[in-house]
Amino acid sequence: MSGSTKSMGIITVIALVVITAYTVALGSSGWLWFGWVVLGLVTLGMIATSRSD
Repeated sequence: MSGSTKSMGIITVIALVVITAYTVALGSSGWLWFGWVVLGLVTLGMIATSRSD
């Protein structure tokens, strides 16, 4: 994995932790979870393309 792919993975995991903490503290926000799903899909796409190189 390239450095940018690892960074994107780390950002995705950190975002999951932050959104989960936000949900526990203040209640669920559909837009936050939607944004995280999009971020996760982009990360998976980056992983898939980096492995094919």
